[in-house]
Amino acid sequence: MGKSKKSEIDVNDSQIKDESQIEEAPTLSYEEQLENVSIIASPIATKKLAKRIYKLIKKASEYKGYLRHGLKDVQACIRKGETGLVVFAGDVTPIEVMCHMPGVCEDKGIDYIYTPSREDLGLAMGVKRSCLMIMVKEHPDYKDMFDDCRKKIKSIASETFLK
Repeated sequence: MGKSKKSEIDVNDSQIKDESQIEEAPTLSYEEQLENVSIIASPIATKKLAKRIYKLIKKASEYKGYLRHGLKDVQACIRKGETGLVVFAGDVTPIEVMCHMPGVCEDKGIDYIYTPSREDLGLAMGVKRSCLMIMVKEHPDYKDMFDDCRKKIKSIASETFLK
């Protein structure tokens, strides 16, 4: 009896491995990702700025405590008075989960921007899971990159809201 059960488990394990290799989805281009973005995702980062933001997130993930991710964590940090740059994913469904956060950021005077893909936010952090939002805090080692991103985010936001 024990041998038959083990052989069934081996067969099931091999099927699972084969299916996981098949399910890898091709990555979408920036333009294709923009098609999946929610209607309220504004201001949205340009392709060049999105790459810079992903590099900033990757750099911030090297330092403990300078990168917050997820709705609960970012929301708690903002309410406690912490500052930084907030990056939202534009392809979140249902959008009601996080649609209040841009207003909270504006009330606290925190700069924010949307990027087209939550999967890319997760990959920038160095994890395989997707992420709704990230807060990057300023650190002396990447201050120049942080200030450059903040300046570009402010210019895009002013252009978007003046239209």
